[in-house]
Amino acid sequence: MALFAFVLLPLLLGSYWSLTDKRLISPLPTQFVGLDNYVNLLGLDLLTQAPERDPATGALVRDESGAVSFPRLRTVLRGEDRYEGFFEWFHVDIGEQRYVVLARDPTFMYALVNTAVFVLVIVPLQGGLALLLALLVHQRVRGVRAYRSIYFAPVVTSMAVMAVLWTVLYNPGEGLINRAIETLSFGLLEGSAWLEDSSTALLAIIILSIWQAVGFQMVIFLAGLQGIPEEHYDAAKVDGANRFARFRHVTLPGLRNTLIFVVISTTVLAFRLFTQIDVMTMGGPEDSTVTIVFAAVQAGFREQRIGYASAIVVTFFVMVLLIALLQRLVLRNDRAVTD
Repeated sequence: MALFAFVLLPLLLGSYWSLTDKRLISPLPTQFVGLDNYVNLLGLDLLTQAPERDPATGALVRDESGAVSFPRLRTVLRGEDRYEGFFEWFHVDIGEQRYVVLARDPTFMYALVNTAVFVLVIVPLQGGLALLLALLVHQRVRGVRAYRSIYFAPVVTSMAVMAVLWTVLYNPGEGLINRAIETLSFGLLEGSAWLEDSSTALLAIIILSIWQAVGFQMVIFLAGLQGIPEEHYDAAKVDGANRFARFRHVTLPGLRNTLIFVVISTTVLAFRLFTQIDVMTMGGPEDSTVTIVFAAVQAGFREQRIGYASAIVVTFFVMVLLIALLQRLVLRNDRAVTD
């Protein structure tokens, strides 16, 4: 009953609402619009632009910097019905041609890319760092329990609180991070406006996210390390295996199931990125940190477009489901080969 109430029912309602123009507060009745929300969400097109030429000589027109000039994109889009409702997502210049990728919702496309980048960076870096920390705190040295507590402390602290704290640390004028960079480099390196620069904003979010959550994976790896019998390491030492060989042939095989769990759980949690974005950047600057979950909340609650937000959520659900099935297939095949 709980599964139906909290999983199946919201999924069914969201799937139905994604086919309507339902709004959160509206005096107008909800209308069925079919796949229009999905068309607006995922619509893409390609526009090829030829450079401008001088009517008299036929020579290429160049701007003040010497770059080839192209017709204004807005004029081109308004001139053809095919491109109605499309906006520029990005463009690539190849030779004398400009290829413009158009999207009906560029913000959602940025959200797809940002979420994918976040997941692809977070999963290996956070998992690798967590394994390294677990190996360090697995040693029998004095004060190891204190180190375990220190590494795990950020996990039990609210992400909203951590986001506010790191916003202060990232402050371009008085932030501790910029001060530390300038001090350690003896003034050779200058700090950055981390959250105000589109080239560093997502990186800043990634650093915070790794720092906050790495302790959780560390504890999981630590439990896996404690489950490996010492006799395996003793036998490897007798066979003359060095430390790296013991790690490769004893530790990693013994952590196989733990690694699978960490990869899957980290992937799912990474896709849910929202709190850091909402507190620190609100998706900016220039949509450089907007994510799928943030785009859904923005459309559903702040813009009150429940139907459109439901389409985002259903698309997100299908994406995560496909990735989970792919992971299951890969791991099953890997298990079959191992066996």
